[in-house]
Amino acid sequence: MTLAVPTARAEQAPLAPAVPAVAGARLDVPLVDGRQVPYANLDHAASAPCLDTVRDAVDELLPWYASVHRGAGFASQVSTKVYERARRVLRRFVGADASDTVVFTRNTTDSLNLLAKALPRATSVVLFDTEHHAALLPWRGPNVHRVQTPASAGDAVLALDEALRATPVGPRLVVLTAASNVTGEVWPIKALSEVARRHGARVALDAAQLAPHRPIDIRALDVDYVALSGHKLYAPFGTGALVGRADWLKATEPYLVGGGATAQVVDWGDRLGVAWSAVPERHEAGSPNVVGAHALAVACDTLAENWEAVVDHERALLRKLRVGLATVPGLRSLSLFGDDHDRVGVVSFTVDGIESGLVAAVLSAEHGIGVRDGAFCAHIATRRLLGRAGAQEERAVRISIGLGTRAEHVDRVVAALRSLVADGPAVEYAVVDGRWAPVQDPRPLPAFLAQ
Repeated sequence: MTLAVPTARAEQAPLAPAVPAVAGARLDVPLVDGRQVPYANLDHAASAPCLDTVRDAVDELLPWYASVHRGAGFASQVSTKVYERARRVLRRFVGADASDTVVFTRNTTDSLNLLAKALPRATSVVLFDTEHHAALLPWRGPNVHRVQTPASAGDAVLALDEALRATPVGPRLVVLTAASNVTGEVWPIKALSEVARRHGARVALDAAQLAPHRPIDIRALDVDYVALSGHKLYAPFGTGALVGRADWLKATEPYLVGGGATAQVVDWGDRLGVAWSAVPERHEAGSPNVVGAHALAVACDTLAENWEAVVDHERALLRKLRVGLATVPGLRSLSLFGDDHDRVGVVSFTVDGIESGLVAAVLSAEHGIGVRDGAFCAHIATRRLLGRAGAQEERAVRISIGLGTRAEHVDRVVAALRSLVADGPAVEYAVVDGRWAPVQDPRPLPAFLAQ
């Protein structure tokens, strides 16, 4: 039988759509052996690199940067339009409507602390103890009900229903994580919000880890509030947002007071009389971060225009990563709901016999790979998951992928872990100031830090 020889055109596989480019994609970093290698940033869940579109947009805005809302100058008018346009972009990005407010904050932590201060008196708050500290800690007092780590997505739905049945009559708020920052697993948000609605509860969604990876639709998910962070969304310029219902925010005084939050201040002799600004300005005291808001809006627009490519890119890399990690002897991955559950590009694990901090240090010093080790500001969740996995320590290693990740990075981290397990570290390490580091570390800092 004669085999047909394909033509050159037939041999060419269709090119996958390119994902948006990030700053630092061509960054080289030094190793302890004196070589330099391209940096493999596998720590996107902590802080994502800046999108090129965001960097360019910030450069374009900076000559026009000025005060907003109260400036008569033309640059101030431009900056005000930029700032208010960013609200519209954020509203569209999460599928909110015109009645929802957008308050610019510093990050998800700031957003959820703001919402906590706005709760009506005696509001019952129900949340899972698997939350990131940003969503776990702002709610205080006897009306806070923590639900223990569920064994499955179905158990989470049943546990929430049981917890809400036990809460007193009155205003209620359910706080949910959209995607775990420890395991990357996507929570059953729609099913949980349906339970909350049956009990007359509102829902606040910590979307810090989901927003960079998947589209969010506040109406389809049936949630009332969405909190997110620019530094997770490829816009590391110090801005986050709280998007959602305005009534509780309108009914409360600002927890940060100052210029912009006040419509009028009068001297009543023994005290000051204050009329607060309308929402959202009431909760944005001080000079707004115009550059940060613009950066966040541009990042949201860029992702929204490229969701198909973004999701396909990350799913392919995550599949490759998980297959590769499964070949590393003694590696134990952490999971809430099981290996087959939907997840974004986050994998946490331990390696038998090697402390997680040492694993991270070796990957950095000997292979130019950036990962995270620790309990990931989700101490309760991480410790419980480590116990489930039979790990002997209270820390894990986390690999998190995103738009700055390439297939070569995945291959490199898998090969590095296999080498570490087989042969151990290539140089001597010790704990210095609480962290593992090479005993002799010749890696030079960049020139701008050398002075």
